[in-house]
Amino acid sequence: MAKRDYYEILGVEKGASDAEIKKAFRRIAMKYHPDRNPDDANAEEKFKEAQEAYEILGDEEKKSAYDRFGHAGVDGNAGGGGGAGFSDVFGDVFGDIFGGGGGRGRGGPQRGSDLRYDLQLDLEDAVKGKTVQIDVPTMSPCDPCDGSGARKGSSPVTCDTCGGAGQVRMSQGFFSVQQACPKCRGRGQMISDPCGDCHGQGVKEERKTLSVKIPAGVDTGDRIRLAGKGEAGPQGGAAGDLYVQMHVRDHAIFVRDDANLHCEVPISFAQAALGGELEVPTLSGKVKLKVPVETQSGKLFRLRGKGVAPVRGGATGDLLCRVVLETPVNLSPEQKEFLQKFDDSLAGKSKHSPRSNNWFDGVKKFFDNLTG
Repeated sequence: MAKRDYYEILGVEKGASDAEIKKAFRRIAMKYHPDRNPDDANAEEKFKEAQEAYEILGDEEKKSAYDRFGHAGVDGNAGGGGGAGFSDVFGDVFGDIFGGGGGRGRGGPQRGSDLRYDLQLDLEDAVKGKTVQIDVPTMSPCDPCDGSGARKGSSPVTCDTCGGAGQVRMSQGFFSVQQACPKCRGRGQMISDPCGDCHGQGVKEERKTLSVKIPAGVDTGDRIRLAGKGEAGPQGGAAGDLYVQMHVRDHAIFVRDDANLHCEVPISFAQAALGGELEVPTLSGKVKLKVPVETQSGKLFRLRGKGVAPVRGGATGDLLCRVVLETPVNLSPEQKEFLQKFDDSLAGKSKHSPRSNNWFDGVKKFFDNLTG
């Protein structure tokens, strides 16, 4: 039996915010929690289903994978298969009810936050690849205290509320939830003599200059993960990751469609009627495009292999050039007279304008049918 859509399970739209997703899960969890519905297998099943949906949609990376690939993109990440456990999910959603102060309680130093950097790229750089330097404001370990948060020569002391566990058990009504200790905020330790430079946080704000290698073929929406380049964790915790998000600027000539590129090429009436060669641009230089005699406006020409080599592998795309007939402007009286004579020479000769004649014949039949 196919799995139900996670958004449908929680009763939210695909574009729902994190707050809306959390609120929806809270409502369902409160209604179907096993403690409130003893011996009700149907309620228990709905509770587990909602729990699994929130494990995916409540996590930015898993939600992104699910949005792109559906259940296939998150297999093994839901229902205990490598994702957050129930205590993590439930504690995160209901922490404010029981005064946990937010966060998932775990003793010891905490991991630093992940960071996101939005990188603007020209199409040429996205297609060919490039190494760029970026400046990232972040939190780094404090040097004087080596990231411990305690003044040099002193050490953190064990929290007297949780005994160093970093967690306490909160109970209310049907629920009993293990939460981060409100006093030490899940660290298990307290700073009795804080460092004067970082005020006990173990981290200080600074700007880092990082070199990022952009692989050839990236597109808007792609991102690069730089492990350990995010914010340093408080009290000596591991650093988070930095995600560099790609945004490719609009190009003056080309429009990208996956591996293919599109462009419009203006062509004169004479060139379209008589044929010839046009010089058209590609990202690798100019090429000649042969235009056949009697080419019509809108004709599409394909230049194979002149598109983009996808970043994840596969065949290089094509460049598709659409010729667009350009009507001349700012004509002199002599030119207008010449053009009128030329048009008069074509009048009544259907062989010169087969499309126009077929169209007018179709219009005549249409009106004949209406009046007949």
